Amino acid sequence: MMDRYPLWLTAFIYLCILVFLTFVLLPFFEMFMASLRPLEHLFRSPYQFWSDDFSFRAYVQMWDTVPLLGRYILNSVYIAGMVTGITMIFVIPAAYAYARLEFPFKNLSLGIFLGVNMFTGAVLLIPLYRVLQTLGLLNTYWAMIVPGIAFLIPTGIWLLRSYLEKIPRELEEAAFVDGASRLYTLRRVVLPLAVPGLIVVGTAIFIGAYAQQFLFAITFNQQRELQPLPAGLFEFVGYQSVTWNEMMAAALTGVLPVMLIFLFLQKYLVAGLTAGAVKE
Repeated sequence: MMDRYPLWLTAFIYLCILVFLTFVLLPFFEMFMASLRPLEHLFRSPYQFWSDDFSFRAYVQMWDTVPLLGRYILNSVYIAGMVTGITMIFVIPAAYAYARLEFPFKNLSLGIFLGVNMFTGAVLLIPLYRVLQTLGLLNTYWAMIVPGIAFLIPTGIWLLRSYLEKIPRELEEAAFVDGASRLYTLRRVVLPLAVPGLIVVGTAIFIGAYAQQFLFAITFNQQRELQPLPAGLFEFVGYQSVTWNEMMAAALTGVLPVMLIFLFLQKYLVAGLTAGAVKE
């Protein structure tokens, strides 16, 4: 398709892509360069981009500066994984109901779900705190898992519903003629066809759960051993100084699980995102 475009238009498209990637990747590149610089190098004036004293020393020293750093990374992965798994349990039947069933206030409730996504977690911190305190969940993993599930369920329903609507109804009707129940049809007919969409939605929920941990962690949890990585990074802040190079190294190390998941599921994500884009 690209060779049908004029040369100038093709060049313009690639230029726009280059500018977009530059804005997205430049902060990560600067984080990586800061992690290689000695601490005194970061405060040189005027700013010096390149130096001969680059090293990976910060990636070794960060484990001594914050001994629980590995625990924090595992906590982040565990919390995001639990949020993703439990959210998908609720999202799959709800999205199927919105895609296939007719019931009162269907569109209104979908609008309410969309409205919930417009609220940030900070707006509901006080009522969430009271609810978690009443349930005895403060200072536990569940204090960070439950709010994450609540905020990501609407997003998951909207994304998966759109994908399920693309699956032909005739396949389900054929199963109904053979005497299959709706639950059996969902499990044996719909879900196998929706695997690319499930992977896309699950990955989006995991990334969202991984990114929103900081606010819930510093509000609902005071146990150091249960802190996720975003809250644990504060331990690089000392009374008189901040080891910025080690903090950048730890932040990049903490991003690796999400990057590995994305790279491993990349082909499935592309298949899910492009499903239904071409009319056969």
